[in-house]
Amino acid sequence: MAVLTAITPIEYLKGVGPQKADVLKKELQIFTIGDLLQLYPFRYVDRTQFFKIRQLDASLLGAQVLGRLIRLQEVGEKRAKRLVGLLKDETGTVELVWFQQIAWLKKTLQLNAVYVMYGKPTSFNDAISITHPEMELYQSSEKKIGNQTLQPVYTSTEKLKKFNLDTKGLQKLVAQALETVLPNWEDDLPAGLRQKHHLISAREAILGIHFPTDQTAYETASRRLKFDELFWLQLRLLRNKQLNTKKYRGHRFTQVGDHFNTFFNNRLPFPLTGAQKRVMKEIRIDTNTGAQMNRLVQGDVGSGKTVVALMAMLLAIDNGFQACMMAPTEILATQHYHGVKELLGEDLCQVALLTGSTSTKERRRIHEQLEDGSLDILIGTHALIEDKVKFKNIGFVVIDEQHRFGVEQRAKLWRKNTIPPHMLVMTATPIPRTLAMTMYGDLDISAIDELPAGRKPIKTVHFFENQRLRAFGFMREEIQKGRQIYIVYPLIKESEKLDLLHLEAGLESLMREFPLPNYRISVVHGKMPIKDKNFEMQRFVKGETQIMVATTVIEVGVNVPNASVMIIENSERFGLSQLHQLRGRVGRGAERSFCILMSSNKLSKDGRKRLETMVETNDGFKIAEVDLQLRGPGDISGTQQSGILEMKIANLSTDQALLTEVRETVIDIFLQDPELQLPEHQPLLQKLTHKGPAIAWDKIS
Repeated sequence: MAVLTAITPIEYLKGVGPQKADVLKKELQIFTIGDLLQLYPFRYVDRTQFFKIRQLDASLLGAQVLGRLIRLQEVGEKRAKRLVGLLKDETGTVELVWFQQIAWLKKTLQLNAVYVMYGKPTSFNDAISITHPEMELYQSSEKKIGNQTLQPVYTSTEKLKKFNLDTKGLQKLVAQALETVLPNWEDDLPAGLRQKHHLISAREAILGIHFPTDQTAYETASRRLKFDELFWLQLRLLRNKQLNTKKYRGHRFTQVGDHFNTFFNNRLPFPLTGAQKRVMKEIRIDTNTGAQMNRLVQGDVGSGKTVVALMAMLLAIDNGFQACMMAPTEILATQHYHGVKELLGEDLCQVALLTGSTSTKERRRIHEQLEDGSLDILIGTHALIEDKVKFKNIGFVVIDEQHRFGVEQRAKLWRKNTIPPHMLVMTATPIPRTLAMTMYGDLDISAIDELPAGRKPIKTVHFFENQRLRAFGFMREEIQKGRQIYIVYPLIKESEKLDLLHLEAGLESLMREFPLPNYRISVVHGKMPIKDKNFEMQRFVKGETQIMVATTVIEVGVNVPNASVMIIENSERFGLSQLHQLRGRVGRGAERSFCILMSSNKLSKDGRKRLETMVETNDGFKIAEVDLQLRGPGDISGTQQSGILEMKIANLSTDQALLTEVRETVIDIFLQDPELQLPEHQPLLQKLTHKGPAIAWDKIS
């Protein structure tokens, strides 16, 4: 008989078969026995302790009760439909409630049978009830698996339960898998590394995470598995970075010439901050090594990323190259264009703008100038990556708001020259250090973490609905001073109709409070044609209207220095990074700016924490840290950043120290053995190369 291993398809495990395999694949993405063993328990329960019904109390995190199911009935209709049961022991009864899986439960639960029930007691109208409890028929003779005080609980679904794959069924399969493949389980980590970091073997770890003998066994197993997850991730990222540096030659920028010096000495509108100087120095060093630069510059709204990017582009021009800057939207590209023109003046170099709206005649002129080399800087949107756009000698590329662009799109810019241009990626969403080390591990990272001198911090206040009249009074005062105001409503895809109603109701009360002809209001929402949107935006930009009401998030980077107040309605419905981005739309002029967070009186614990954080700090890096703690890493950068963050057990918020330890270990390995040729590193190289090609899309920033 063939020996089963971690890569054996799941259907060959005893007790699975084709039907169960099919549902495991669809519901939990479990395709092999190894995948099943990587379905880690999400909590553990003490199966030795039983409570009597009269001992149940809402303060308990979970309780196990042995009782008889004496009643079961369906109550309510449509959305309010639920299944209600009554469990009885010698001390009393407790109500059990299910809102989901009703049809399946009615079929499987047996009236008058004795059950072991586990769930979280809650108090409602002074009575204790348990919602969605786990139910297991009591069998006194059954052999229990593992340690009863730490019984694993696995993720399951209604479909899985139809195949008896509830937490109990999955536990049996995991036990069977361990028995089958554990004797042949290979350890990928070199023995020296395990000893150095006091790690148990992979075999002990996989057994200890599913069926720990005690709390210590669980913690040592968990540490080993987290170490593995972070180690392979960092090894892959840093190897890619190393291969990239070796494989891709870069242009050398040896000259600091007239363009750079004239700008630096005569055109800079304000002295550079220490952070800007530091980042500029890092770019200078990178562009002089002969390797292709891939650098991420992250900084808060208004920290001066654009000036640094412009100086780097001037450096390219001084060395005989062209440069380009790609922005995600036409409004932002146009704004960059006007900003760069204003900074450079008319005579320093040739700058052009290319977007979807550029006329055919203008396009033709730009194409000609690009190819003959007379155009120095091209700023634009996705139009830059079209095949028709050919540069004479592109040497430097700036990409703004990185997460809006697919990697394939960035790759097209790479191919615009035989030696790839240097890449500078800018993001206005500060990323916590641990997340940056993970998501952008193969990029060099710079942070502009101080604001230019003279920028006044934005004052943020939180008002509840009953303080609205105070907000209106404050708006009048600011408008009288000649300032403008943004009011933003949340846009949640599921309920666009509802959001428009919110906006329309809000608009009615605004028009009563701020009537024509003394006050004028612009309105922008997602259902409007682009032409109308742009028209309304321009009225606000030109100062023809004092209040801008929007459901769509006001375009990233739209610059209206005269707008000094941002009011965010239903602010509890926004994520922290969104709130911070919105707040950054004001505070762009010399005046003191304000952000008012309006919310309902009822706030969840997380909602309250988000709004408190916004009031306490303007520091985007601190805000990103809190966001990571509240939300986890999945969506923090505003988009899913490929499969990098699909961690099964490590947590970037709580495992920061371990991540730092792992990264330093990997750096040491590459310093000692760049090619991974030493005998003890051969298994690492084999696993890396087995996983697929080392240079892939992730090379291009």
